Amino acid sequence: MTHSARAASYSPFRHIQHFRLDIPTKKWRSMLWSGAMALGMTLGLPAQAAERINIQVGPIKQALYVSDLEEFAKTGQVPPRLRLYAGFLTPDIQAVLNNRLLLDPVMADRMVSDILASPNGELLLTSLARIAPDLSVEQIRLAIHVAAKQTNGLNMLGVLKAVPQETLDVDLTAALALISQLNLSRLEGDALSSVLEQELLVGDGLNIPDDIQPTDAGSVEITQRSFKFVDRERDRTVPVDLYVPEQAKIEDAPLIVLSHGFAADRRFLTYIGEHLASHGFTVVAVEHVGSNVDALNNTPLDPAAVEEPSRILPASEFLDRPRDISYVLDRLAWMEQVSPMLANKFDTEQVILIGHSLGGYTGFALAGAQLDLSALPPFCDSLTPVGLSPADWLQCAAVELPVVSADLSDSRIVQVIAMNPLIGRLFGRKGLSDVTVPSIILTGTKDGVTPTLAQQLGPFNQLQGDNHHLVAVIGGTHLSVGDPNNVNAALTQIPFMPELSGVETAQLRQYLKALTLSVAMQQGAEAEIYQAFLQPAYAQQFSTGTLPLRMTQTLPDGIQSWLRTVTPEQARAETDTLLSWAHLKTLDAREFLGKTHRQMMAYLRQEQVSVTVLYWPMGLPGI
Repeated sequence: MTHSARAASYSPFRHIQHFRLDIPTKKWRSMLWSGAMALGMTLGLPAQAAERINIQVGPIKQALYVSDLEEFAKTGQVPPRLRLYAGFLTPDIQAVLNNRLLLDPVMADRMVSDILASPNGELLLTSLARIAPDLSVEQIRLAIHVAAKQTNGLNMLGVLKAVPQETLDVDLTAALALISQLNLSRLEGDALSSVLEQELLVGDGLNIPDDIQPTDAGSVEITQRSFKFVDRERDRTVPVDLYVPEQAKIEDAPLIVLSHGFAADRRFLTYIGEHLASHGFTVVAVEHVGSNVDALNNTPLDPAAVEEPSRILPASEFLDRPRDISYVLDRLAWMEQVSPMLANKFDTEQVILIGHSLGGYTGFALAGAQLDLSALPPFCDSLTPVGLSPADWLQCAAVELPVVSADLSDSRIVQVIAMNPLIGRLFGRKGLSDVTVPSIILTGTKDGVTPTLAQQLGPFNQLQGDNHHLVAVIGGTHLSVGDPNNVNAALTQIPFMPELSGVETAQLRQYLKALTLSVAMQQGAEAEIYQAFLQPAYAQQFSTGTLPLRMTQTLPDGIQSWLRTVTPEQARAETDTLLSWAHLKTLDAREFLGKTHRQMMAYLRQEQVSVTVLYWPMGLPGI
């Protein structure tokens, strides 16, 4: 099958993976609140025009009326009987109440049926039934179906009115915990976006050469060749695409290696490979066959993957991926000696690795970060759906490895550029502190797959020395850096984790061309000239209204303070995670918690309440 045909045939709903249900788009947030918050905090407005919900908070019970909710939705004014909840009834909640999703009734029924029939859909329904114990799972299921068929669209109040009871008791404490977790990643991203955008802003003092445009394609002719190396010792095939320039840009030019993420392939960063090759650098794009898109497509749908992520991502990949790179370097070193095409085209003793997501893990493992799984089993044993991201879940596949630690480093790696890397607890408590080669970490603040705080900002803070940089893509999603010709366009339409379109990310890709070229040029005589393009002010020039760009060598004090104070173990606790988010919100001077909300958080902490949320069955290329 051709690459284009394979991409077109890929279905993003074929496979089960865990991720927190965070809905960035306005209309789909409406659906989330219809299916979760409405059946959580305000679940219970019956089909017979029910008028009352009994809200239970510990020993206290309070009545809430649908007419009051409707008045608030219409006017934005908090009715007298809702004054107790004034701290919760924000303009955002009003917007959620008024937002509606217009669906074709036939398609809506099919979509709802597919989602609710999945193992994770059953998990959500069961969780909502615990929040509203007077309702059965089937009653909740029916209410969502009925509301989805309304001609005026699916919205929160519509679901409530479809519930077949007049009065219902609802556990507000459990519902609030559920709501907070469902929205945590989005809110956390909002807070981080504001902090990073404002505090990393630099002045306009930019001095760059007028006669050099590192975003422009070079003039060097390129030969593109594909190979399939076979590592007989591991019984593993390693496909590669080799981009060979007609002449090298600099003497003993470094070799550029591209490593894709989980469920992608070697063409994910094609635009970078072609750009660097056009400037005289040999580029090899490596495909990791155990964790590429074909491996995922050939994995049967398996509900057991919920408990065993290694059924989706083989544990061996955490060892094999770095070893793929080392093996390819060995083969290319040999080929350079025997092939006239490759003679003097690169230096395999100087390798710059550019990796995305799991490819970022691959790069840091090769750069000296020691695989250390000693802290992973306890984390995975206590893993609950609350606060879970795909990165949390996928890293737990490594628990099945027969080793606890491994040195996968390769001294030939002289630079790492890790985009949206998946790091988590894979490198133990020391994290990236053993990495000494210059490194660049790119983070997208709206990345719902490898969340920025846990997967990029925390690890960046572990890097030692002053030769590391962070590139913050404000509003960037997990696949924003990918080649649009390689990222399935259908992924931009997934309601629960929408990706940006190629048009929206065009300027980011232009910047990444300039960034990677300027990094590669640091190995040659023109290093100082190209150093000018590695300035924070230069990155800012590529900002758009959708994606402001920032570059820094140090995190803002507020985020550093939070990372020092909140340990990963603390952050796993539901209430500590919520409080850490509250801390972030205070950094950009926004009010987060009113008096009532603070009291509720204190109650949550005291009672250690925990609820379960939904993880949808999706395949997510490029993790």
